[in-house]
Amino acid sequence: MSQVTKRALEQSLKNLLLKKPLTKITVGDITEDCGINRMTFYYHFKDIYDLVEWSCLEDAKRALEEKKTYDTWQQGFLQIFKAVQENKPFILNVCRCVHREQVEKYLQPLVDQLLLDVINEEATGIIVRDEDKQFIAKVYSYMFIGLMLDWIKDDMREDPKQIVDNLSKVIKGSISTALSRFKL
Repeated sequence: MSQVTKRALEQSLKNLLLKKPLTKITVGDITEDCGINRMTFYYHFKDIYDLVEWSCLEDAKRALEEKKTYDTWQQGFLQIFKAVQENKPFILNVCRCVHREQVEKYLQPLVDQLLLDVINEEATGIIVRDEDKQFIAKVYSYMFIGLMLDWIKDDMREDPKQIVDNLSKVIKGSISTALSRFKL
């Protein structure tokens, strides 16, 4: 039941974001649209921004399902771009109302984990400290998140497939090279 309620709150928020900016939406607006009481909202989320963060992470997790290997990471990133595009009014509204750092905070753990999964796969047979793997993941994560945020800022005009293809060309083979440089 908990996930059903959370999804209903998410949908109400997305419905309201089609009509007005995030900064003008109240918990009361969301609960009224959803048909629940305020206490139910606060049982699941501490505030509207907590709901926004949960919604962004859930959308991204769904986009990345089974796309966490070296051979499929490009598909995973492309799926994130497509999920953002499908929720364009929601994403643009959120990005206009919160600082870039907040959006980075939403994306960072998810992208870091995707890249860490890829790095761990590539590190098979190579002894590399976990801290070094995390550092490599963070470097690549900054690239991806920066590209994503710039794309959103430019109103999502560029073809996401082209962005992912170009990123793939830039980093092809570089994960293995980075791992070999950190090898113990």
